[in-house]
Amino acid sequence: MAKALQAIDADPRTRVSTVSSIYRTPPWGKTDQPDFLNAAAGVDTSRSPRELLDLCLGAEEGLKRVRAERWGPRTIDIDILLFNGLTIDEPGLEVPHPRMTQRAFVLLPLAEIAPELKIGGKSVAQFLATLDTKGIERVTADDGWWRQG
Repeated sequence: MAKALQAIDADPRTRVSTVSSIYRTPPWGKTDQPDFLNAAAGVDTSRSPRELLDLCLGAEEGLKRVRAERWGPRTIDIDILLFNGLTIDEPGLEVPHPRMTQRAFVLLPLAEIAPELKIGGKSVAQFLATLDTKGIERVTADDGWWRQG
């Protein structure tokens, strides 16, 4: 994750402005695999949403991401959750990210960095309060871990 964030931050048109702690979460969807590690980051960019997605996919490719099976094991998975309050529905890019408000493994790290951020009129914290966070464990504090990697 540190290398992915460093690759995004290295882009002259993009800056990682905030990063949550890392959370270990049980697998979701396909449960016969190891736990996942999750984090959320705030990014300032002059790129368009599609250009930002391309940057993220390039970072995944640089880290040898293989898309073998849906919800299966992966080295890295970077998603654009929100983009300046826009609603986008294009092939390969849907913002806000679908089902994010139903997934504690997404909202817990996001709530750490932006608890009052609104999604469809409700805050991240409000959505998170309705979800089961059992089994999700904070692994590292927000101590600049991604800059050290």
